[in-house]
Amino acid sequence: MRKLLILFIALIPLSALQAQREYLPTEEDLEAFKTSKTYVVLDANPMSEYNFEMKDAIENYWNLTDYEFIDRNDFEENVTDETKSFLYMAIVNFEKDKSQTMYNFLCLSIGGDYPTMGEMKDIVNIPISFYGVDEENFAYKLGTLVNFMQNHVKMITADPDLVSQNVFKHYNDNMADIQSKILYLVKDEMERKAQTESAIKAVYPYDFKFVTREDIKDAIMNKEEDVVFLHKVGPEGVRLTSRVYKILIGAGDSHFYYFDYHKVTPKAPDAFLLSDLKKLGKAKK
Repeated sequence: MRKLLILFIALIPLSALQAQREYLPTEEDLEAFKTSKTYVVLDANPMSEYNFEMKDAIENYWNLTDYEFIDRNDFEENVTDETKSFLYMAIVNFEKDKSQTMYNFLCLSIGGDYPTMGEMKDIVNIPISFYGVDEENFAYKLGTLVNFMQNHVKMITADPDLVSQNVFKHYNDNMADIQSKILYLVKDEMERKAQTESAIKAVYPYDFKFVTREDIKDAIMNKEEDVVFLHKVGPEGVRLTSRVYKILIGAGDSHFYYFDYHKVTPKAPDAFLLSDLKKLGKAKK
């Protein structure tokens, strides 16, 4: 079970409230979302990279609903309106996580008269980064992530039976499709024993390439259909026992090809693991 503090990237709290967020959208929620207007909440700093990338992402990809860009004050004023939906960054921690590690999540939620803002009904949310990480480490991925979110909403609207606590693991059914792509990996996001080509080839005999984050940004900008990249969200060496999210995303199609997470331990570091690559290598269509 997770708790959520409504905070923005500028680290200025909207409130000091915490709330449990284990809500799963119903068919009624999905229908309400379809007729809503989506308010995209921007960072307090008008010159932030997050704002530039989010505006670009929405203007280039968003086609589910009408939309409008707002600031955090407008968010507070409009959040009780059931006819409105909101796309915003929030800080999430997990109730059973004794380390109280916090992460940035991108949330798409329906407005309403809730006891607290932290209890808004989520249509979908996805991990973006460990709390405190510089936005330049994730802002360039926002177009791909926003496009994924809207495709995901279309999917669960067409088939509400897919909605579950592990809804993203549905995409693992197609992980073998990655074998026909080029897997882009950043070396410092790999566990140490998976930082050589020979180690990876021993368990994953398909195309991959060690790249820079700039290479990934270029692949996203060019919508390269043959590229899949790693989106890792972890504590960046700060805490043990924290979650590490591991998502493989198509640079061109914004599709999730793999979703999993593990808890950091001495044997399972904050990294993409060799065991993840073994699963990908053994996947069957």
